[in-house]
Amino acid sequence: MASSTAPTGSRVRRQLPTSPWLFAAPGLLVIGAFILYPFVSTLVNAFTDRRTLVEGEFVGLANFRELLHDDMFWIGLRNSTLYVLGVVPALVILPLLLALLVQKNIPGITFFRSAFYTPVVASIVVVGLIWVWLLDERGLVNSLLETVGVGRIGFLSDQWLLLLSAMAVTVWKGLGYYMIIYLAALGNVPRELHEAAAVDGAGAVRRFLTVTVPAVRSTMVLVGALSSVAAFKVFSEVYLMAGPSGGPAGEDTTLVMLVQRTGTGLTGRVGYASAISVVVFVVTVALMLLVLRADRWEES
Repeated sequence: MASSTAPTGSRVRRQLPTSPWLFAAPGLLVIGAFILYPFVSTLVNAFTDRRTLVEGEFVGLANFRELLHDDMFWIGLRNSTLYVLGVVPALVILPLLLALLVQKNIPGITFFRSAFYTPVVASIVVVGLIWVWLLDERGLVNSLLETVGVGRIGFLSDQWLLLLSAMAVTVWKGLGYYMIIYLAALGNVPRELHEAAAVDGAGAVRRFLTVTVPAVRSTMVLVGALSSVAAFKVFSEVYLMAGPSGGPAGEDTTLVMLVQRTGTGLTGRVGYASAISVVVFVVTVALMLLVLRADRWEES
């Protein structure tokens, strides 16, 4: 009968209860230092009148009451909402169509996949400067328009054209990222479904609407949630194209830009900017819940 004793010279080591926490400690420290602490600090500052170099005192809901009468806050909320409405539908539909175009394994398709994904890995600062160079009053696009007799257009000086231009940059930069997500989802769609629909006489458009869209609906919800949060928190695109001082009378301001302009500098109102940040957080969470709930309503 085999002996149940351990081999000579071996030792049985007992795992200490704290061992898992020791392995998780580095990650937990990073999360605590760069995510949890700033979040709690912002939440606390939102109820104070703290400034950049001055410790604040507790003022309760005064900052939030001030928001209700701040015209710039409502302008920022309006622009951020318009940004979501303009960007999200494009980033839900266009990457799916792009993924369908590059899905087939044909010679040279890898080059196009890489080309479409290149803007994703490019620095947003570089991308913003390129588009500013293109759309500036003396930029390439206006020079071409003037050559054909259309005249120069104030892409970066008009409030609405500036927002539309920033939306175009966001869509252009995000197409490749969401295209990759859709490619992964399309790879899981059974080919038999398309073949059966083709046998029934369904054309390409009908197969797209009756087979492809239902099969990737959960991915479309994911893309909608991710792009909604990113669009509502937009900063870099508008900031780079409008400049540090902003567009005409600050009409281009988004909520995150308002946080930056209000809470920075030697006399920055950190408490008031923190209150705006809390509003941004609440709205982004509400957007995600709304997108997820809409998908559940559709299923039911």
